[in-house]
Amino acid sequence: MDCRIKQRNGFEGKVGELVSMLEYSRGVLLEDIKDLSQSDLDFIAYDGANSIAALLMHIASVEFVYQLITHENRDFNEEELSEWKTALLLDPEATNEIKNQPLEHYIDILEETRKKTLSILASKNEEWLFEEGEWENGVAYNKYWFWYHVMEDEINHRGQIRVIKKMLLNHNQ
Repeated sequence: MDCRIKQRNGFEGKVGELVSMLEYSRGVLLEDIKDLSQSDLDFIAYDGANSIAALLMHIASVEFVYQLITHENRDFNEEELSEWKTALLLDPEATNEIKNQPLEHYIDILEETRKKTLSILASKNEEWLFEEGEWENGVAYNKYWFWYHVMEDEINHRGQIRVIKKMLLNHNQ
């Protein structure tokens, strides 16, 4: 793992630095989950809690929707919403619907989503990253913020995953 934020080959300027940060964050996440079993992934620490499996799918869903928003200038279509809604919202159904899959299933989805992100980002320049918009409530944003949020959201949920892993140790003793 490389612990330097720097330009990446194939990516322009700040886009390359962003990719460097996204890839570091993902590498740490994958290291944290590498030895988890299916029962570990499905473990529910307490009523209303999310499983690690649900959190992994949430991480992928946030990245997927921001691909749509920043690259295609749109939100989910009906089919995509049907596929990703539960994971994105982490609603109560997530615990019941996102389970019974081996770790490789979640890693494949994370890797497939990231592969598309890298393809998108490789086609963009710094000007694209700083393109601005405004939400209906008047709050301004740029595309850089969306990709910062992808990383920030992943790091936040990685922290939750680490707490769940500690709870698993106590549960299994």
